[in-house]
Amino acid sequence: MDFSPLYEIADQPGTKASGKSAKAPTVTLHVHVAPGAGKSAVVGRHGDALKLRVAAPPVGGRANEAARVLLADAFGLKESAVALVSGETSRSKRFSLAKIDLEDFERRLRLLIEPSEKPRPN
Repeated sequence: MDFSPLYEIADQPGTKASGKSAKAPTVTLHVHVAPGAGKSAVVGRHGDALKLRVAAPPVGGRANEAARVLLADAFGLKESAVALVSGETSRSKRFSLAKIDLEDFERRLRLLIEPSEKPRPN
């Protein structure tokens, strides 16, 4: 499954002579937020965006803050590494994820979006 429409790499990491990254990139993630849910969770994909449900209402930036905290937790980042880039009053938003390991990001994204292979009860 192709996840590239869901995000853009804002900063390409440089390389040192050793071949290791000089700095981790910043990823801009496209997100669709549904506020006022029963509980906050990443629930899959909504077109070219990652779909989040957040318990907070869309009042005074509370849903945006809940989405930011949820993304930090989902991708193993500090809350300060996640920032709202656009879509403050819209359900369609873009968040920047700073200093993220791309391999870890893509692995976590895949786990969040692809359905798990749990056996169904009879």
